[in-house]
Amino acid sequence: MSSTRRQWLSRCFAMAALPEVLAAQEHAHAAAAAAPAPRFERLDADMAAGIEAIAAQIIPSTGGPGAREAGVIYFIDRALATFAADEYEAYRAGMEQLQRKRTELFPGSTSIASLTSEQQIALVHTIQASDFFELLRTHTVLGYLGDPSYGGNRGKAGWRQIGFED
Repeated sequence: MSSTRRQWLSRCFAMAALPEVLAAQEHAHAAAAAAPAPRFERLDADMAAGIEAIAAQIIPSTGGPGAREAGVIYFIDRALATFAADEYEAYRAGMEQLQRKRTELFPGSTSIASLTSEQQIALVHTIQASDFFELLRTHTVLGYLGDPSYGGNRGKAGWRQIGFED
């Protein structure tokens, strides 16, 4: 009989606490949604969108979070504002070349980010042997697998994908 009473009291307590739990969860979701998005330090929004689209083709979101979900673009931006500041010109020139190639291959398109995944892959194939692509690929992998304090690997997504425990 006492076990039934305990179960009944537990259920009553859980039901009484349910509104507070739901309110706390709602507050947490609202706070997360209200948190400001990270700002770019070096890249403008258009260049960042193009770089992010290509990075998402390098590490796609198939079978788990990819470069986009891991916030690799924020790692690249921070790198170009700090330790890799001397590589900003390579990014600027590489993205200009990529934009020209995009216009040539897909005349009606407006940006790299607006291309379909298949079109982005076709565009990447045109530069895959370039120094710029190698630089972008290196930064993408570093941003995906590096310490989150450097701006990428959001939520330790890259580490979870490879089974690394912090």
